[in-house]
Amino acid sequence: MDNSWLDSRITATKTAIESYEAAHAALASGTVDTFTIDTGQTRQVVTKKNMSGLEAAINAAYNRLAVLEARRYGSGIQARPRW
Repeated sequence: MDNSWLDSRITATKTAIESYEAAHAALASGTVDTFTIDTGQTRQVVTKKNMSGLEAAINAAYNRLAVLEARRYGSGIQARPRW
């Protein structure tokens, strides 16, 4: 894969994580009832009822980031044979 493409995907994923976490923090604090998430690619409105889905989206975004960074920078995992 092209490193510049991976870099752009890593940046986009980090932006999405920041948006999701800002929405989660605002909803959890009780200062707002709804929050509009704008990742630069999509917009969605979330409410307190969507908190579990929002938490799942945050976890999925972190997993995606880990995969992208492993592809870009190497995983750093060395496996030993099980014999």
